Amino acid sequence: MPVGVGYVGDDEATAATVDSEGWLKTGDLCYFNEDGFLYIVDRLKELIKYKGYQVPPAELEHILQSHPGIADAAVIPYPDEEAGELPMAFIVRQPGSNITKEQVMDYVAKQVAPYKKVRRVAFVTAIPKSPAGKILRRELVQQALSMGCRVQTLSLSHSLALAIAVAGVCRGAAHRGFISGVSDPRHGHMSKRSPPPQRAHIPMAEQRWRPPYAYASSTAGGGGVDRRSRSGFCAATRTFHSLRSVGPLPPEELPLTVAAYAFSLLSSAPPLVVAGRGPALVDAATGIAVSYPAFVARVRFLAGGLWCSLGLRPGDVALVVSPSCLDVAVLYFALMSIGVVVSPANPASTADEYAHQVRLSRPAVAFVAPEVAARLPRHVSRVVIGSEVFDRLASASAAGGWAAPPAVAMKQSSTAALLYSSGTTGRVKAVAITHRNLIAQISAYNAIRETVAREAATDAGKGKPPPPSPPAAVTLFPLPLFHVMGFGLLTRTISSGETAVVMRRFDLAAAARAVERYRVTKLSAAPPVVVALTKSDEARRRDLSSLVAIVVGSAPLGREVSQRFATVFPSSTGPVATMAGPEELAAYGSVGRLAPRVQAKIVDTATGEALGPGRRGELWIRGPVVHLGYVGDPEATAATITPDGWLKTGDLCYFNEDGYLYVVDRLKELIKYKGYQVPPAELEHILQSRPEIADAAVVPYPDEEAGQLPMAFVVRQPGAYLTEQQVMNCVAKHVAPYKKVRRVAFVNAIPKSPAGKILRRELVLQAMASTSRL
Repeated sequence: MPVGVGYVGDDEATAATVDSEGWLKTGDLCYFNEDGFLYIVDRLKELIKYKGYQVPPAELEHILQSHPGIADAAVIPYPDEEAGELPMAFIVRQPGSNITKEQVMDYVAKQVAPYKKVRRVAFVTAIPKSPAGKILRRELVQQALSMGCRVQTLSLSHSLALAIAVAGVCRGAAHRGFISGVSDPRHGHMSKRSPPPQRAHIPMAEQRWRPPYAYASSTAGGGGVDRRSRSGFCAATRTFHSLRSVGPLPPEELPLTVAAYAFSLLSSAPPLVVAGRGPALVDAATGIAVSYPAFVARVRFLAGGLWCSLGLRPGDVALVVSPSCLDVAVLYFALMSIGVVVSPANPASTADEYAHQVRLSRPAVAFVAPEVAARLPRHVSRVVIGSEVFDRLASASAAGGWAAPPAVAMKQSSTAALLYSSGTTGRVKAVAITHRNLIAQISAYNAIRETVAREAATDAGKGKPPPPSPPAAVTLFPLPLFHVMGFGLLTRTISSGETAVVMRRFDLAAAARAVERYRVTKLSAAPPVVVALTKSDEARRRDLSSLVAIVVGSAPLGREVSQRFATVFPSSTGPVATMAGPEELAAYGSVGRLAPRVQAKIVDTATGEALGPGRRGELWIRGPVVHLGYVGDPEATAATITPDGWLKTGDLCYFNEDGYLYVVDRLKELIKYKGYQVPPAELEHILQSRPEIADAAVVPYPDEEAGQLPMAFVVRQPGAYLTEQQVMNCVAKHVAPYKKVRRVAFVNAIPKSPAGKILRRELVLQAMASTSRL
């Protein structure tokens, strides 16, 4: 996530999240190892407090999801007078699976410490998830409470701790130039901030950014900082620093929009690179393609129409509500090129939700899909995407109808986009992302690509066999463009001259066909998509050999799932990874090392102490990618970003001695079982690794004795007859006793957001409502 200035209109939230020194408190429990790799354990707020122990829900969910009889699972905290909270699992059975509650609990108990065991289980048809794929844990908790004591609680014992973590926040080691720190949450928590921007002489008469195509790199680590060479950890500041080479970043004071920066990179590429480019955009369903020259022209034509016809000006906000399509991608860049703030929203939202987003963003105009227009507040001016009015805006200037808009001198610190949070813990928040945030992301991405190319050239110079020529980069976008991950990936893909294959909405079979048809090299997805691919007969029938990498974000991905993907698709040319750097492959289960210009801290959630390698705590990050805060919510901003710029991620993480970051789970999703914290993601990964389980989610189920019980929701594979006891045993073999799944529910599907995140809150509600049937 980019580190911004704070939350627009929410000074209290900004102050609570970003401190006076630029540190952003991430809210994640993390640690750095000795080599600077950051490991995310879970979100601090989601940890389950079981008898004084902190249980990460994600860990248990990963275990549950690895079970072949579980389709999906979520783990939530269930209140308990004696233990505080019990880990409770909501389970979606695979079709045909008959896994029992006891099997769910046993499966977890065998793989976790005793305090992490799942103490309650409920079987549901789906795990409630946000549009971004996050489990709606609050809904699951409410559901569990409504079910009450009707849900059976089991106590099983087995021990084997399993540390699992993969997410998309840090992209490996800290971005060079970013400083990160880990602090004890009783006094502070993990944050990130960026150092002073690089300066370069640019004649005052020239207000253009002219980057070299080949990125120069600086020495690793920067000067004057006493840090450990392998982890990037500085004992004096208790901060993890990126050890990666950095690419050039425009001077911060230079007026520049992210659209202008992206186009400058495209125009500066050597002729051979330009000649080898594929199209900028491809519609996955129709095959319609837009070349790079046509894309740039469309953006400029549309920008003229927006300026001359609609009268949009820098600082105005444009609400964009539409499924992903080629017009939306062009519209984003056209709006940002003239300084208009893009405010993408989920087309599946309700009228009340749109009213809330309109109050936050105050748009001057809304660009909407036809099916959405009637749900917007009446006072909002709207243009229907694909209508004659929209087409005239985009094409009239080609015939001389619109004058070109004047050059816009936008500060890089100006807001480029308002991206909405998933709303998994309440109403959505509008996150203010600056042009600088997006420019820094692009710079880091290109620096990493350059490092990989340079290392390949070095190996060739040493007489090693040269690697095969990489295919033209083609990225499939199953994630919606309104989501923060899809939005950021689009800007990076276009600025790098790569091809974006856009899906209107995610469908597993359609995604597999698109990979085969367009020879997709990269797939960006949430973990449930990867799990589904490994278990899909349709995917097995398709030729996915063009895939070089799968970029996983939004939630942790289990090691078992990664290994299964490699087994199911052995012909793929590369591994499942969350990072472009080849050295990341040495740390299985890690999100990699900190990206360039990123700093991080691992903060103890109880003491606020910044921790060193090998210690779990909340991940804080700081740097030029940290957002400004939440619009209209100063309290949330203050709670997320510290005065000195640290963003609290809310993820439970740790770094190992080599600087690899491991994400355990979201702190808010950790199941509190008898003082232990059980990560649902860990149990879900275990459950999803089972061939009988199509999907799984683990949620906390309230329990008077334990506080919360890990409860798994399991979706059986067709023809599978997995029982509740088998589910519990599956997890119990791989985890410590306290991590065991204690309750299991079989469901037809795990509820998920458009981005593939588990809607845990819905599962909790389902568990509460269906206790009498368990």
